[in-house]
Amino acid sequence: MPRYAIIVDRLSDWKGPTEGLNLIGANAFLTNNTKDKHRPARVINLCRRYEYLSAGYYCSLLAEARGQTPMPTVADVLSLQRKNLYDFAVPELNAILNRTIKRIVAEAPTEAFSLTVFFGKPDNEHFKRLAAECFDTFRYPILQLDIEPDDKRWKIIAIRPLGLHHVPDDLTSMFYDALQAYTRTRKELSGGRPPAFYNLAILMDPEEALPPSYMPTFNKFKRIGQGLRMDVELITKKDYRRLPEFDALFIRTNTSIDHYTYQFSRKAEQEGLAVIDDPTSILRCTNKVYLHELLQRHGLPMPKTRVLNRLDFGPDIVPQLEEELGYPIVLKIPDGSFSRGMHKAENREQLLEGGADLLKHSRLILAQEYVYTPYDWRVGVLNGEPLFVCQYMMSRNHWQIVNHSKDGTFKQGAWKTFAVEDAPAEVVEIGCKAARLIGDGLYGVDLKQTDKGLMIIEVNDNPSLETQVEDKVLKDELYERILKEFIRRIDAKK
Repeated sequence: MPRYAIIVDRLSDWKGPTEGLNLIGANAFLTNNTKDKHRPARVINLCRRYEYLSAGYYCSLLAEARGQTPMPTVADVLSLQRKNLYDFAVPELNAILNRTIKRIVAEAPTEAFSLTVFFGKPDNEHFKRLAAECFDTFRYPILQLDIEPDDKRWKIIAIRPLGLHHVPDDLTSMFYDALQAYTRTRKELSGGRPPAFYNLAILMDPEEALPPSYMPTFNKFKRIGQGLRMDVELITKKDYRRLPEFDALFIRTNTSIDHYTYQFSRKAEQEGLAVIDDPTSILRCTNKVYLHELLQRHGLPMPKTRVLNRLDFGPDIVPQLEEELGYPIVLKIPDGSFSRGMHKAENREQLLEGGADLLKHSRLILAQEYVYTPYDWRVGVLNGEPLFVCQYMMSRNHWQIVNHSKDGTFKQGAWKTFAVEDAPAEVVEIGCKAARLIGDGLYGVDLKQTDKGLMIIEVNDNPSLETQVEDKVLKDELYERILKEFIRRIDAKK
């Protein structure tokens, strides 16, 4: 089934290839007079007019009502109706425009001109950055920027959407090339291998010191994806604007709210992609204060914990903490990961010093009773169901799984992987309960097994997936189950 529906006022407006696309006349779309029982999840609206209550406006409106993701959306349509509605974006675009012209002195324009943008690609290659920024703000297939000199600077005086019939003959091939690149439509592969049904982007960071997955893991996803007719492509932070090309996004670099990973996740969700980690999961898992409140409300076991407020922290509160938690006391910054942002206080002096240090970076921190175990359990949970179970041993002569040195190096403990059915049933049950409180994504729930019973330490939205570790038992099946979950989500959106 084609991934995209292309809507045109008149089928005669279309002069390009149709392979991999579903071409629909506006009237047939508006009256829902199509034979397809399974509509493409995404719609590219190339109507001649987008004004309020026009055919173009209604095509985007009805696409949204039918659960499809149109380009442009109704919000986009309305944003370019009047200049005062998009004035907010013009100063930033003008700044990019002027920097570009200053850089290309020899080929700089000398009089007013127009720039045509097809899916973020300009008809003048000097203005790639400007075109990409404009497309990122106003999601139209075809835009025209009218540009004029203004004293010693240049300014955009109008941003206008264009219909397909407005594309000049000399730019027609450029438009269809840009469309094909954007939709990732492909011819059947040589050797008889059928084209992929699905496209998954895996976001990774090749420079990351302690990533959740390494290249052998990515290679397994690629290989197993082929058997499921899914193209798996590695992307990095520079590929932000390429997200709409894909059906799904899998984030495999460490996440944080104030990090590009959260922006990738939000954009993928807005574009209608199936995404793991989704923005809500990142938000919930990366803040230990939220997790503490959530687990407490649902009565799930965890170490004794106090939330400390910067305004209340000082010598007066220490006796209460000593009585409640006893030494040692573990201090945690809410959004720390991989054992970072944690202090172990053995006495009052260390408690005050460590607390003051962490409270410089966060209004709230956690003080938690110290619970030592030689290993932590981790239950990997996908869509509420257990995927793997591991024991992660503490780093040698250290109280954490990862021992970070001041010089930036680190040491990790050993591990042991269990079949889900061979792990303690209570570990699996409580791990799944905690994960389901967060959402339906992929999580790693860390627990300690103590004389007082199980205690949940944290829920990770971005658990490690390494060859010979988490996949030790399931092997290829682990990757296949994750990819099939993406396929299920993609199909559900369609």
